[in-house]
Amino acid sequence: MPLKAKAHQRNLRVAITLVSGLLPILLGAVILYWQAERTLKQGTEQTAHEAIRQFDLMLDNTAHAAQILLPLAGQNCKDVTLALREQVTRRPFVRSTNLVWGDDLYCSSLFGEYHEVVNPGDYTLGGLWLMNGNPVTPNTALLVYRLSEGKKGVLTTLDGYHLSNILRLIGRKTTLLLQVGPDWLSADGKVHKGERPELPVAQSTELSENYAFTVSAGFPEGETWRYMSSEYPPLFSLLIFFGVISGSIVHFLQKRAMSPTHEMQRALEASEFIPYFQPVVHGDSKRWAGCEVLMRWKHPKEGLVRPDLFIPFAEHTGLIVPMTRSLMKQTAALLAPQSASFSEPFHIGINITASHCQDLVLVKDCREFLDAFAPGSVHLVLELTERELISPTATTLQLFEQLHELGVKMAIDDFGTGHSSLGYLRQFNVDFLKIDQSFVAMIGIDTLSSHILDSIIELAGKLDLALVAEGVETEEQSDYLSDQRVNFLQGYLYGKPMSGAEFISALSDY
Repeated sequence: MPLKAKAHQRNLRVAITLVSGLLPILLGAVILYWQAERTLKQGTEQTAHEAIRQFDLMLDNTAHAAQILLPLAGQNCKDVTLALREQVTRRPFVRSTNLVWGDDLYCSSLFGEYHEVVNPGDYTLGGLWLMNGNPVTPNTALLVYRLSEGKKGVLTTLDGYHLSNILRLIGRKTTLLLQVGPDWLSADGKVHKGERPELPVAQSTELSENYAFTVSAGFPEGETWRYMSSEYPPLFSLLIFFGVISGSIVHFLQKRAMSPTHEMQRALEASEFIPYFQPVVHGDSKRWAGCEVLMRWKHPKEGLVRPDLFIPFAEHTGLIVPMTRSLMKQTAALLAPQSASFSEPFHIGINITASHCQDLVLVKDCREFLDAFAPGSVHLVLELTERELISPTATTLQLFEQLHELGVKMAIDDFGTGHSSLGYLRQFNVDFLKIDQSFVAMIGIDTLSSHILDSIIELAGKLDLALVAEGVETEEQSDYLSDQRVNFLQGYLYGKPMSGAEFISALSDY
């Protein structure tokens, strides 16, 4: 396509390509991020659930010991000390057992007879108390289980080492916290008071159904990206691959969208191909006899595009057919309102090519064109260009026969310059010969060209064909052609191609 793209258009295409390449990568990264969060969330849920299960098992063990010892509460300490110590020995997680009567802890497996006030309010739901140690092992976590029935009571304690060990082992890849009432235990074995910290990533909190404690599992800030970088490198490589493929496809589609065929199809749909009109005058009186309709491309960015830059390609692709149809409709819309004022039939010449002769649709287009004008007010002349050879097939011959029956006249454009001119004269029933401007330009300059021009004029006379001379630019050329009785003249001497509005304005002066 001869049209040159603007720099900003190229930059826009590059930007679109980059965005198209980055978009699947970014969307994929978002999806992977969401998937990583989901995976981490599932991991913390499983971890919290497993921690709950382990802690429940440990507390089941201590609760069983308490249930066995509860009937002994109130008995003399010396009589039951052995039973208390037996439970400590048999229970792997139980650190000590204690008997309570009322609010008095009076017997311990560690000290024997021992007195200490028990405050039920220290126990969450009256059952569990997370302590930061006792006088025997200060700063060492203890989880105390309390079982009471009337004045009878039993306290069994779990060593914090076992608790923190579970937090470390089960939560190797997570941060795991055990909370009992207002106190919470971290994996380092320390008991903390106050509000439990929030875990920024994938926090999952689960409540024990059997005992008064909760477990929270989660990850520190940035864990999602760390997880992705360690687990998803192959997927990131795949995303980059898809990004390259996406960018390449969009780049290809953009190039295709900017291709001549696509651009011309777009222009056709946008009605950018418009008619320009060049007057044709009588050879003797020099009064206007009609016009040749020429196609121009009114491009929204490139401005008015010359026909030689797009007509050959339009003919090659077949787009010239719908483009000509659009041109005929626009011409009829512009000139039909003027047709009632024509004093004689107004000649309107329109170019056709081999592409128009492949079926009979052109007959329908010409009929619609003529029906738009006042009856008998115009002569439609179809000018056969020789850039593509028109074969005399049965369809072509039928087409020209129906066009003649419709009153459409045929002309051979640029006669004398194409290899098929004489063949057209023999094969098709034509009405006009249009003398190419290259012969007209040589009038008075080149003797050989003048002889060829005279031969064309003589041939037309013998075949009873009307002549139209193109490219008349000087009075000398005009006088010579008039002397040779050339029927119609066309060229800059009488008018350049002009827009529809300009042509209608000029037409009113004739």
